[in-house]
Order: sequence, then structure tokens, then C-alpha cells
Amino acid sequence: MNTDISRRIIFLDIDGTLVGDDGRVPESARAACQEARRNGHRIYLCTGRSKAEVYDAIWTIGFDGLIGAGGGYVECGGETLYHKKVPPEDVRFMVDFFNEHGVDFYLESNSALYASRNLRPHLERRIYGDPAVDPYARARLKGEPHPFIAGLTYGEQDLYKDDVNKVCFLESEVPFERIRAEFGSRFQAIPCTVPIFGEQSGELMLPGIHKAIAIADLLEHLGEPRGRTIAIGDGMNDAEMLEYCAVGIAMGNAKESLKKLADDVTETLENDGVRRSFVKYGLIAE
Repeated sequence: MNTDISRRIIFLDIDGTLVGDDGRVPESARAACQEARRNGHRIYLCTGRSKAEVYDAIWTIGFDGLIGAGGGYVECGGETLYHKKVPPEDVRFMVDFFNEHGVDFYLESNSALYASRNLRPHLERRIYGDPAVDPYARARLKGEPHPFIAGLTYGEQDLYKDDVNKVCFLESEVPFERIRAEFGSRFQAIPCTVPIFGEQSGELMLPGIHKAIAIADLLEHLGEPRGRTIAIGDGMNDAEMLEYCAVGIAMGNAKESLKKLADDVTETLENDGVRRSFVKYGLIAE
């Protein structure tokens, strides 16, 4: 086991940490990650996103691997360590319930993100405003395509998929707590970490999965100590990761409850939070 703590292993969340609401990575964060890896540190994406949602613009920064689907998928150096999937009968139950109650959602698999029938116009209204009545919204929709909307697969007739990692649903007339109760032991329901999806939005994950478990499994695979780890995140699905790693850093845009359990709080994404934390902990030069 390598006990040299001068070389760190960083676990980096994506949404709200590395990527903003516009779907883009600030140049300061991109440069910080590349410099840290040149300095011999390893960086793993550790995200609620599934692999299909980690777009080329993120991968081209350069990372050592991926913990995806909130801990359900682990990849290191191009090798898949494991991939945990939702049982087909639970996918069917979820699709039927959401369709019956008018909840817009998308299924996450490693091959694609499958959108429900009315998801796209709902997303466009949340991201751009209402293109039907707002000329500015129409102009933005035409001129600034959001990478997330472009990355979804639309028009799929059969959503009873057998390779689903997890599910995200947008705010609807069905309260989050009603959805949590409805799915009971089939899924672990957590509030969504993407603000534009709405306060009552959420994610449905396999029970017993979270980022810290996946980090522990990856460290065992690497033969590396927990004492070398740093985690940075902004959402409550980062809580276990921040508590588990030797240093847990909350972004300045994180909820207060996450900041309270973190070892440190950096600046917001827009104010170069990733770079500032990398400088503070000696990963890169100021």
C-alpha cells in the first residue's frame, strides 16, 4: 500500500461543483484539474450522473476514472469494477406510476438517457422560459442549446429498460414525499441536486448505494489509504462522501446542512471554488 500522502486522490462531484446550470465547466476548474493531474494527483469524477451523461466536454479535461449513478457504477482506468442495475420489475413499476400521474422523468443507463414523453418541453421551459410566449426564450433556445437537453434520447416507445442505473424526475403536482412513500423499499428517493428541476424533483436510486461505499471499494481496488483522499461537492448526495474522505470540502453554493458536516467550505462554482480549494490544499500552485 502506498502511504505517501503528498499525492492525493480527489473525488469531484459534477453538478454545482464542476459544471454550472449552463452545462459548462468554468475555465478555472478545467485548468485546475489538469494542473493537479500533472502534479501527480489522481482525480475521479464522483457524481449522481450516469456514464452517458458525462459528456465529451467533461471527459476531455482528463480524469482517472468515474464513480457514477451515485455510487452504482465504478470505472477506473477504463476498467469497470462494477455496475449495479435496477431490477426490470421495479423499472416497470416506476414507469407506469410516473406515466399515470403525469410526472416527467428520464431513465439513466450507461448507454443513453431515455426521456419520458413530455420531458423535453418541460425542460425547455425550466431552462429557457416559455418559448411559446417569450421571444427571448425562443432566441436562447435556438442560439444556446443546453448540452443536457441535446444529450437525451427522445421518442423511445419502450421505456421498460433492463440496464437502468437510476431515475431522475422533475417537479410535478405529485409531492416528493408522496413519491418517496409510493416507492417504499424498491428505491431510495433523494432530493434532486439540479436546482432547475424544481424543489419537489428527485432521484430514485437502488437502496444501500451511495458515493462513500463506492469510494471505499475503489480505494481497496487501488490499494490506497483513505488518508490521502479529498472530496468536493455541493449536494446532499455528497454528504457520505464528504464525511468519509480525509478532507471533505463543500462548495460555497452548497446547502447549509452540507456545509455544517464538511471539514471546509470553498467559494462557489462561479467564484472559482474548485481552483481555490486545490490551491489551499497544495494540489496546484497559486
